[in-house]
Amino acid sequence: MNPARLLLLSPLLLVGCLNPQDVHNSVKGDDKATISVGAAQRSIKVGMTNAAVAEALGSPNILSTDEEGREVWIYDRVTSSVRATSANGPLTLFVGGSAVAAERSQSTLTIIVKFDKAGKVRDLAYHTSKF
Repeated sequence: MNPARLLLLSPLLLVGCLNPQDVHNSVKGDDKATISVGAAQRSIKVGMTNAAVAEALGSPNILSTDEEGREVWIYDRVTSSVRATSANGPLTLFVGGSAVAAERSQSTLTIIVKFDKAGKVRDLAYHTSKF
């Protein structure tokens, strides 16, 4: 086999080495990369200090201010998933005589915490998607 072709196919061959289970990889974020909408709803309340928010969710990815100079913290998380299964389909690879299919998906979570002039939470918003 052509060495260039083998190099191009090598990442796909690694998928065939996976067990038929999900493998998750956090792409963005810090040690609190596993935050969720539910965790934010439970732990972030109007009137909390910015120090309490940092303790609950960690450092934000984006720190900004609104038109009145009040702080806005944005937590942006992206999670990738790869699922390798024995199957036949358009992404099927034949590795060691077995057919292996790979399914990829990504999830995004954005949490926006708005503070008042005193540094206390005045609003919490979030958006999540999966594709």
